[in-house]
Amino acid sequence: MEAFNPSMTIPFSYTFTSTSGGSTTSHTITSPWMDPRIWSKLPSRLLDRVLTFLPPPAFFRARCVCKRWYALLFSNTFLELYIQVSPRHHWFLFFKHKTLKSYIYRNNNNNNNDGSSETRATAFEGYLFDPCDVTWYRISFPLIPSGFSPASSSGGLICLISDEAGAKTLILCNPLIGTLTQLPPTLRPRLFPSIGLKISPSSIDVSVAGDDLISPYAVKNLSTESFHIDAGGFYSLWGTTSSLPRLCSLESGRMICVQSKFYCMNYSPFSVLSYDISSNTWINIQAPMRRFLRSPSLVESRGKLVLVAAVEKSKLNVPKSLRLWGLQSCGTAWVEIERMPQQLYLQFTELEAGNGFESVGHGEFIVIMIRGSDKALLFDIFMKRWQWIPPCPYVHGCNGGGGGYGADGELHGFAYEPRIATPVTALLDQLTLPFQSFSG
Repeated sequence: MEAFNPSMTIPFSYTFTSTSGGSTTSHTITSPWMDPRIWSKLPSRLLDRVLTFLPPPAFFRARCVCKRWYALLFSNTFLELYIQVSPRHHWFLFFKHKTLKSYIYRNNNNNNNDGSSETRATAFEGYLFDPCDVTWYRISFPLIPSGFSPASSSGGLICLISDEAGAKTLILCNPLIGTLTQLPPTLRPRLFPSIGLKISPSSIDVSVAGDDLISPYAVKNLSTESFHIDAGGFYSLWGTTSSLPRLCSLESGRMICVQSKFYCMNYSPFSVLSYDISSNTWINIQAPMRRFLRSPSLVESRGKLVLVAAVEKSKLNVPKSLRLWGLQSCGTAWVEIERMPQQLYLQFTELEAGNGFESVGHGEFIVIMIRGSDKALLFDIFMKRWQWIPPCPYVHGCNGGGGGYGADGELHGFAYEPRIATPVTALLDQLTLPFQSFSG
């Protein structure tokens, strides 16, 4: 992974050497806290515990120190300790957005190609964003086969779904260590369904909803298929199905998991659809100010469902604004929890120019990305702080003067908790099915 403007704070003084302008300068500051006679005698168990608290980029850099540290990624003892004590990091993982237009155009090219190298798939890569340090990292996915797109994320895993129409193939990927595990294909043919993923330490739940192919040329939102497997030995391979509410429209293609329920936006008119995993039922929740919303998105924040949208209401002297609502414990009522400052909103709408925006949340952070632009806002719910995010330096065209990533470079984000160990995927090894497992 490559860092963008990495910063390192030095909590206390020690002896180090810096090189600048061809000259080498040595700085020696004595401190009893950095006495090598103390640090060299630390028990391995204690040192391993310290390493588990490193953020992923620092951990992978530390593996270059010695053979023992390099081998920690393959040590069961260390990985068990990591799972127990490693802190959660509320990061985000962005990918270049694959629009329906670009998908059709690419498929037409593939159908008419002559085998030249120009039609080969480009390398798949993602962009990690650390909201605490406001830092970008690039990460590659060399083992992901062509024809798959990211659809959901949970518990340190990214779910990728096949692009081709028909029975869908899903792959669970750990981006940090490159492992890939394939799920059995879905039973019903679909085009671009919405995907819900819930990963716990002892179970995997996946739901695939909507875009049922009722003919080679028509789709309709009719049904949901669910996959479940847990450490207790129970599994259901797409055997659990349910009907979607009538006349629903799932255009966003994503679901948000909050407390064992999947939520997704319903369009025309706006509402929120909730799917209870345990009872296998859907309900429709009315959205606040649904007649006046623009670019609504659902995000998860500290175990709560939050609706982010612009309000275009012009009656009753209510100013246009961008607002956040939280779903209450009753499951049907919304309460406004935050509103973007009006001066910032005027600046935001000028940059947005009616193109719309997308929102993604994780922990106490919410990222609001302006479509067709490299501009994005980061909101800290706890600190009540808004700030602009620097553009991702690894996306081509972000500095091209147009203020955007380009038609094929627009970023699509997911909440992502980086984990170097996701042992729950081993549950899939219990299944003796004719589908392939990948490993990095």
